[in-house]
Amino acid sequence: MNHMVILPVVLPALAAALMLALGKTRPAVQRAVGLACTALLFAVAATLLAQAPSDMPQVYALGNWPAPFGIVMVADRLSALLVALTALVALAALAYAAQGWDNRGRHFHALFQFQLMGINGAFLTGDLFNLFVFFEVMLIASYGLLLHGLGAPRLRAALHYVVINLAASAVFLIAVSLLYGVTGTLNMAHLAERVAQVPPADVALVRAAGLMLLGVFAVKAALFPLYFWLPAAYSSACAPVAALFSIMTKVGVYAIIRVTTLIFGGDTGAAELTSPWLLPAALATLVLAALGALGAERFTGLIAYLTVASVGTMLAAVAAGGAAALSGALFYLVHSTLVIAALFLLAELLGRQRGIAADTLRAGPALLQPALLGLVFLLGAASVAGVPPSSGFLGKLMILKGTQDATAVAWIWSILLGASLITLVGCARAGSILLWNIAAPQPAADAAPARPGEWLPLATLLAGAVLMVVFAAPLKRYADATAAELLSRTAYIAAVLGPGQDRAPRALGKGGGT
Repeated sequence: MNHMVILPVVLPALAAALMLALGKTRPAVQRAVGLACTALLFAVAATLLAQAPSDMPQVYALGNWPAPFGIVMVADRLSALLVALTALVALAALAYAAQGWDNRGRHFHALFQFQLMGINGAFLTGDLFNLFVFFEVMLIASYGLLLHGLGAPRLRAALHYVVINLAASAVFLIAVSLLYGVTGTLNMAHLAERVAQVPPADVALVRAAGLMLLGVFAVKAALFPLYFWLPAAYSSACAPVAALFSIMTKVGVYAIIRVTTLIFGGDTGAAELTSPWLLPAALATLVLAALGALGAERFTGLIAYLTVASVGTMLAAVAAGGAAALSGALFYLVHSTLVIAALFLLAELLGRQRGIAADTLRAGPALLQPALLGLVFLLGAASVAGVPPSSGFLGKLMILKGTQDATAVAWIWSILLGASLITLVGCARAGSILLWNIAAPQPAADAAPARPGEWLPLATLLAGAVLMVVFAAPLKRYADATAAELLSRTAYIAAVLGPGQDRAPRALGKGGGT
């Protein structure tokens, strides 16, 4: 077994435990440990990503118990890509937080590492119950991070965030229980076989469990009509936390992709659960999010709605079906995560230099660093709106090309292009107010310029988006191979369960077991 597969979960868990043992009296040591462990995590994730193009996904069986009886962690092309993306965003966010944000509340670094543990575990687990466990680890840590720095807006947003996610977690448990009661397993590769073999009398139960699962994942991904918690939560979080949250929403998108392609992707009575509703919900999400960005009163609110819009864009491509559309969605996922994380950091720098006006979209005093802030804003806004030749443009172009044979191609193209135009107008409106609508010629008395330690994480994230354009061809080939691997399912099932085994179900039905 390759022990590298389990390290993205073990490393942040050990780091968090060490920080709790150190206590709050040693912030400098916690900061150093956090940065070192996150940098090591990035190195591990990069190694997994380099190993991912092998013929078979890498499987780590905890306790050396074989699947489906034991817990397995699986690193295929998709999970390796998302773990590497998480590590990059986390390293940039933590480096930014180390400039002072980490001292504004208790246990920031421990919570940050627990968050990474939950996110990485969700991407790597091969078991539905452990997906629930890692969801809870991720969410509990995010509750604390959302409150970091305190304040009434954060407390109010955190309350809504906690309530909606607790309700979703309860539904998740019910869905998992139903699936286990019918199939006798929760291993995702094993479920892929068992769901295809359920008797006709149990198909309705499996469909009900699948729809409940997808509803839970829609909450996590902020899909219409379950997206209302996200704008307030993300816009009220402190800048480095909001930047990290840009990848957290993608966990819901990942779960939808994984479950629909692996477990419910075959030609069975329980398959095609998403076809009636996912595309309309994704397009509605895209439209409402674009309008929300256009009418936003704060720059962070605009970015939060852009996060929701990115979810609608990706899931519209997923719902359209086909390897080309899925490949475009994966390329766009990486782009949107990097750019939105960078914009959240930029919002804090802009707000700090505008005094009492902060990041509100109204006239404010002159900026201390207008040229640098304007250049960064231009790069980020152009990319998120899909202006050529940005990574956003390439991602949307891949999605348009991949959906050209879809039944609802007219709806997909018109809404995607219309939402891009609205996003461009919204970003232009925000930029003209923040950078050019000057109410006072002198900077605010409490304005503070951005320090080199704050520019570096921001530049790193935007450089990642630029490199996606430079290396678009190999990235597209990787996305194409990932989409093909997801849709075939054969390699994943064989890697987890082993080739050539007799895994025919015994007494499959209500109460059936392994």
